Amino acid sequence: MDKKEMAQKAEEVQKTVETELKKIKKDMEAAAKSAEAYIKKNPGKAAAISAGIGAALGAAAAMLMKGSKGKKK
Repeated sequence: MDKKEMAQKAEEVQKTVETELKKIKKDMEAAAKSAEAYIKKNPGKAAAISAGIGAALGAAAAMLMKGSKGKKK
């Protein structure tokens, strides 16, 4: 494959990546709007879900930190 063909392939890949990024951005914006609407309709449930996720992440982080301290001995 010569330099011209490689440049063409690189350009094709770049266009594909840009197209996919636009699709992902659009999907993420739609998901954010959907989540925002849910939060506005169900603030109590949203707070409970957020608290649960935070607790789970905190517990996981604590376990990881505890595990890494034990390995250093």
